Amino acid sequence: MTGLRQRLRQAWHARHRASERHVLNQRNIYIVPTRAGLAFIVVLLLLLIGSINYQLNLGYALTFLLAGAALASMHITHASLRGLALHHRPVAPCHAGQASALELLISNPGRERHGVGLAVEPESGSAALAWAEIPAQGQSTLILALECPRRGLHPLPLLRIESRFPFGLFRAWSLWRPASQVCVWPAPEHPEPLLPQSGSQQADAGVQRRSEQGEFDGVRPWRRGDSPRRIAWKKLAHSGEWVSRDGSEPQSPPLWLDLADTAGPSVEARLSRLTAWALACERQQRPWGLRAGAHQCAVGSGPAHLDQALRLLAEHRG
Repeated sequence: MTGLRQRLRQAWHARHRASERHVLNQRNIYIVPTRAGLAFIVVLLLLLIGSINYQLNLGYALTFLLAGAALASMHITHASLRGLALHHRPVAPCHAGQASALELLISNPGRERHGVGLAVEPESGSAALAWAEIPAQGQSTLILALECPRRGLHPLPLLRIESRFPFGLFRAWSLWRPASQVCVWPAPEHPEPLLPQSGSQQADAGVQRRSEQGEFDGVRPWRRGDSPRRIAWKKLAHSGEWVSRDGSEPQSPPLWLDLADTAGPSVEARLSRLTAWALACERQQRPWGLRAGAHQCAVGSGPAHLDQALRLLAEHRG
């Protein structure tokens, strides 16, 4: 029975098409009584039966008063979601095993809304809701945690927006499948491995020694932060003018990180080592390139270069 219920739920979830923006209206908002609402209906039926049996006019009045309040509550619960619009900001990449943050924006074109909750819709069971109060003619932001256990490019999960305002007798909800993806990088190896020693480094030893010494092309005005070794002390002694030698800064030779140079029991372990090497090169501000099978990332450095290389590893098919 549980398996059948789960298959029916998955089939129903699959009916929701992906979209960049989700506007809540009469056609995509569902409403049902909660457990408290069902208990309230049972109490109303008992009051009605007792009033009919004993011909209690005050019992009739109380029963119909409470029934009217319940109907008004159902209308208010449905209206708490109607007209809202949902969209999200780009999702930042993360490493496998970590959680990424999904920032959702809820736009409200009407009056103030209370008790609006959002959650990731699980395949089975229920998830904890994050609640928000949305001002009139304004926006509210909610941040949901996305668990990313595996590397790769994954579609965003199905999201549920829900309200039980004002009395909790009814639950109104809607489902949204965002038309976006999250990039999950491989998890870096721990403890961090040593960087590989490539043959190109030995071939470029002379270039490295020259770059360590620095080649000075001229002089320029002294700037705060210049190394004392770059200051032209003789010129300072003769003229009192602070100048620094201008030329190439010492740089480490570029390093190629190749999947073929890694060793591990699985492709995932080898990709984790490449990821750790890439992060180490970035921390050392060392130019590096990446090869993974038939794909490669040219030599470079910086956040954009790191993102390009780690995306290549995330999408690698071993």
